[in-house]
Amino acid sequence: MNQSRLRELLDAHGLRLSRDLGQNFLVDADLADELARKAGASAGDLILEVGTGLGVLTRALAARADRVRSVEIDSGLVRVLEKESLLPENVELIHADALEIDWRSFLDGTSQPIRLIANLPYSVATPLLRQLLDLRDRLEDWSVMLQTEVAQRLVADPGTKEYGSFTVLHRLVADVDTIAKISPSRFFPRPGVESSFVRIWPRKVDTLGEGELAAVERLVRAAFSQRRKRVTNGLGRIAEKRWPELAKTERRDRLEALLRAVDIDPALRPERIEPEAWLALSRRWARDV
Repeated sequence: MNQSRLRELLDAHGLRLSRDLGQNFLVDADLADELARKAGASAGDLILEVGTGLGVLTRALAARADRVRSVEIDSGLVRVLEKESLLPENVELIHADALEIDWRSFLDGTSQPIRLIANLPYSVATPLLRQLLDLRDRLEDWSVMLQTEVAQRLVADPGTKEYGSFTVLHRLVADVDTIAKISPSRFFPRPGVESSFVRIWPRKVDTLGEGELAAVERLVRAAFSQRRKRVTNGLGRIAEKRWPELAKTERRDRLEALLRAVDIDPALRPERIEPEAWLALSRRWARDV
């Protein structure tokens, strides 16, 4: 589907794309097929897609996999897809908000390998990626189109400006590979940023116990809320909730003792602390009652 055909469909049905929903559609069917192949879509798979758009990537996925479940929030696009019969028979189109779906229930009842492959709308990319980390026991992998700025945060090294809480969570449980960088010219409407297609897969050996990723997240989000200051600054807020009975200086001393117990210098900025050290701190924090 080229840009002319896409414009024609939108105009015929009186639709206007929403900037708030981050609607930037792939318009190159050959590129869509290449991305589906590189993402590993194959016979026997159940593919999940978020952001059907007008089905360019959906059709490429359906040509390679047994089944595709594609989620689209825009009722106007759902109407066009159905009225124009734009999707193959092995595609199940679901009109829903991807951030409101109970994904565990959504995945029940299948023994097929499950992959998520999507040109993610910019508006849902970060929160959905966080949800996918909690589904790592059910998914083979997830390959998604993101703003390059977001993709860089997934693979950033400690000490860089891109390194943050999002990086820490991914580095603890998953591996990330940038498959391709995609020019804005391959989308309609043309976005103002470059995009990257990344593949993420869970570690074969998951060393985190139940609830541990959420516990780490609580610490790193607090710490990175003041990323340019000492790690104790951001953590001081949750230390106050943890030990309300202690005076401020006593809480600071106790927090610094916890940090030193896992070999973290209390004077460090959060961006200097390795993911494994954050996990060690979270575990020590849980034991310190």
